[in-house]
Amino acid sequence: MTTKKDEVLNGAGNKILIIEDEDALASVLSAKFRLEKFTVDVAVNGEDGLSKIESWQPSLILLDIVMPKMNGYEVMESLQRKENKIPIIVISNSGQDIELEKIKKLGAIDYIIKTQINPEEVVAKARNVLSGWDGVNKKKDEPTRSGVKVLLVEDDSFLRDICFKKLNKEGFNVDAAVNGEEAVKKVVEFKPAIVLLDIILPAMDGFEVLKEIRSHNDKDIKNVPIIMLTNLGQEEDNKKALALGANDYLVKAHFTTEEIVEKIKNRLGLK
Repeated sequence: MTTKKDEVLNGAGNKILIIEDEDALASVLSAKFRLEKFTVDVAVNGEDGLSKIESWQPSLILLDIVMPKMNGYEVMESLQRKENKIPIIVISNSGQDIELEKIKKLGAIDYIIKTQINPEEVVAKARNVLSGWDGVNKKKDEPTRSGVKVLLVEDDSFLRDICFKKLNKEGFNVDAAVNGEEAVKKVVEFKPAIVLLDIILPAMDGFEVLKEIRSHNDKDIKNVPIIMLTNLGQEEDNKKALALGANDYLVKAHFTTEEIVEKIKNRLGLK
């Protein structure tokens, strides 16, 4: 019997819309996706892309930022207003933190850097998004740091990736967990100096993780500083987290990676 996972691996039934004004790149990507049995269409500007999104309803969108008529930001803003939830992988020109944070807030699920594009990797990213797979434990190329240990507990792969890279760049020794059970295990094994903990997690939510840590027999583990990552407008969640022993919280829709670094440094007394 063919499963949904098999369909994603074979490309069957999945429509990819590539919105890219560079003919050579669009041609290479579309050829690769067609070879992998995906159905593909191409738009050469944002206006044309938005029209095709509405009429064709693709399974996934590859979206360039710098385009004529309507840029990628404007396309995402339009889709956000219409509450269109089609997953978007952005083709980023720079990969700079400020650009990545902006496209994240506009609803992108992942990104690729134009100068580093490998068609095999683009197809792999598309399959991961379409199937819901998570690759955090597959990333073996992240540099090892000897700095202050930070545990990042976040199941959103895009947000986790941005924060992970920023913290690494700042010299922290970062490890990540994608669910509550993994978080509790890594707090014990990794012994971080501080934990960034999302509230909404699979398997065990952030409140349960917080309770487990604060009730641990090891004093160092029990007292590790914890900053909660909360959702917009959930004031009751923020109060509950603080009552359960969280040291602070950050609202996802508002913070930048610079603010995360600053919050960690202030909490740990780092310059």
